[in-house]
Amino acid sequence: MAQPVSLFIFIALLAFAPICFSFKSNDGNLYPQYYCKSCPRAQEIVKSVVAKAVAKEARMAASLLRLHFHDCFVMGCDASLLLDSSKGIVTEKGSNPNRNSARGFEVLDEIKSALEKECPQTVSCADILALAARDSTVLAGGPSWEVPLGRRDSRSASLSGSNNDIPAPNDTFDSILSKFKRQGLDLVDLVALSGSHTIGNSRCTSFRQRLYNQSGNNKPDSTLDESYAAQLRNRCPKSGGDQNLFFLDFTSPTKFDNSYFKLLLASKGLLNSDQVLATNSQASLALVKQYAEDNALFFEHFAKSMVKMGNISPLIGSNGEIRKNCRKIN
Repeated sequence: MAQPVSLFIFIALLAFAPICFSFKSNDGNLYPQYYCKSCPRAQEIVKSVVAKAVAKEARMAASLLRLHFHDCFVMGCDASLLLDSSKGIVTEKGSNPNRNSARGFEVLDEIKSALEKECPQTVSCADILALAARDSTVLAGGPSWEVPLGRRDSRSASLSGSNNDIPAPNDTFDSILSKFKRQGLDLVDLVALSGSHTIGNSRCTSFRQRLYNQSGNNKPDSTLDESYAAQLRNRCPKSGGDQNLFFLDFTSPTKFDNSYFKLLLASKGLLNSDQVLATNSQASLALVKQYAEDNALFFEHFAKSMVKMGNISPLIGSNGEIRKNCRKIN
């Protein structure tokens, strides 16, 4: 029995490996075969560690996917999020979007340690984040895509950027779209990437105002289904319980699928930033309906938008560095 299982794992890992016939990109920037010569087992190593972590805790898939998003929206996809505070650096981990919620750093440490043994100071932490996000999506049942590689790591972090540039759970639709457009992303990217909330959890403190005082009138959010709101109040009181966790998609919380969009149409989006996709824009609502009806279309758009997001302002060439430890500059 061991031989067929080993064969299956080998084939699964092979599916993630880029075809190494060509070693140059068309535009001189990022390309999937970047490590084919310098670290040919890089993608295999990342996938192996991520698979082990997700098998241990299914929630980790969402956590790793979220780290890539929170990294790319601040100074580009440069692993600035992974830096701890040190002389001259104030960590982004302490920002409002990340404090007490960003997690999975130990998994990235394990990946980096394994890669440093295999090919020292070759694979960037920024590329590890991009690969881990893809692998996490696939392991949760979502789409796969070729990850363009060749990013380098920043030598700085931006706490203010993390506080200001990452969309917040209670942002308005216009504010969220504006933050996406500043990154070169559009409405399709916004709705498709929001679909990542088909997996993972959110804390009571991130949506409490929807239950009790959405508009400053001591009334719940009128766009939130009343029976769903009543269920949420059981574990998310007016005060206390800030860190209590709730599934973003309670119908299939660990499966990457389009049920998130079906919940939005039923007024059962957990966060305000989720539900506004179905209530504040006809163009956004049209996309929500399309994805709710067509899982394959959602997967196609999500994969394209992840590649697009992963291309936000990467450090290439001689810019930045390849960190030996993702938590500190060399």
